[in-house]
Amino acid sequence: MAEWSWVAYTVLEALIAVACCLGNVLVVCAVCVGIRDSLREPTFCFLVSLAVADCLVGVAAVPLSVLLDGWVSLTPDLCLLLSCVVLVLTQASVLSLLAIAVDRYLRLHTPLRYKALATQRRTWMAVSVCWILSCLLGFTPLFGWHNYSSLAFDSTNTSSTSFISPPCTFLSVISLPFMVYFNFLGCVIAPLLVMTLLYMRIFWSLQGRLKEGCPQNQASLLREKRLACSLALVLILFASCWIPLHLMNCMLLFHGPQAVTPGTLYTGILLSHANSAVNPVVYAYRIPKIQQAYRQIWRRFLMNMTCCNGDEQVRRSSTGSRANHTEMCGSGRMATP
Repeated sequence: MAEWSWVAYTVLEALIAVACCLGNVLVVCAVCVGIRDSLREPTFCFLVSLAVADCLVGVAAVPLSVLLDGWVSLTPDLCLLLSCVVLVLTQASVLSLLAIAVDRYLRLHTPLRYKALATQRRTWMAVSVCWILSCLLGFTPLFGWHNYSSLAFDSTNTSSTSFISPPCTFLSVISLPFMVYFNFLGCVIAPLLVMTLLYMRIFWSLQGRLKEGCPQNQASLLREKRLACSLALVLILFASCWIPLHLMNCMLLFHGPQAVTPGTLYTGILLSHANSAVNPVVYAYRIPKIQQAYRQIWRRFLMNMTCCNGDEQVRRSSTGSRANHTEMCGSGRMATP
């Protein structure tokens, strides 16, 4: 890739990383502080889990994707470990989305048992299971499904005292068959199909209830439908941003390196990372509770800024008044015979 293209790619990655961090920290603050008793609702707990995963994309995955592109020389084991971090965060996003879909389905189809099933303790246990599974699935290459063989040093060869590690790149250690058959088909496509079926059942059921339901339940069902539409949009955006990159991996596996140009591959990487920066915008425009919490946070921030500026002006004016008073008193003493 040309030098100017690499500079543009790095700048865009930096902007995406900042947007991921700021936007998703705002989401966590909005849910945990701005919405009263929000963490008692399973959906918001899973949204926090998704926001944490998206924030870690900006903190870890984006810098690593830039760094682990041949810029550093690391041992194969360390290169593989750092490359797996990206897989863990992607899997955490997928499983958080799956947990949200299952929660909305249970809420709609088992309303009488839902409160007994979706307790706060069980919700946080589900969040923990999502992250544990993400680590197990994301770190699978560490257990042997990778692109390199462990370096064996001949104990009889004592003349070799130094070893220069090769440049670390993602595809130098992560196997393409693993990315296509295990990660894409098993860990991304399969959950996406399950979520698609769940949302189809949710919308089908909501549509039927809205036609047959009594007027008293219309408002509640419409709120449920709006939230389901918002969460389904998050799912659609995730699929739209990540599937192109996985399809490029399929082309690389079946047709070789010439099947995908470097510029196209980097565009796919940017698109996948941009997904983590887009989600907070979707929450702001589509979920009323988070929208209100955003407004409250910005009001508090602006009020604090105004109060700080006001206090600073008061201190300056009081300091100036004391200085003027001292000067007048001094001049008065000088004029007294």
